[in-house]
Amino acid sequence: MKILVPVKRVVDANVKVRVKADGLGVELANVKMAMNPFDEIAVEEALRIKEAGKAEEIIVVSIGPQQAQETLRTALAMGADRAILVKTDEQTEPLGVAKVLKGV
Repeated sequence: MKILVPVKRVVDANVKVRVKADGLGVELANVKMAMNPFDEIAVEEALRIKEAGKAEEIIVVSIGPQQAQETLRTALAMGADRAILVKTDEQTEPLGVAKVLKGV
């Protein structure tokens, strides 16, 4: 069995988030980014399943800009076997993410 774990790049939990001057979003310039903490838990659980002998391979996938490679590298450092980056510079909506994951 192979385990596919989607991971998302988000603002680090230890960083204070600032709203943009126009009030239409979050200021992301010069902000530290990290893996979503809940996704990190999912990767850890996948590793436990693999260590128990119930899975052969753990594949992490992220949909986003080129900088999302950092998040994938974190998952690989945790013990994932492969990583896939679906590169896009556009905002992805949940339905779009689901369709991409189906394709992967």
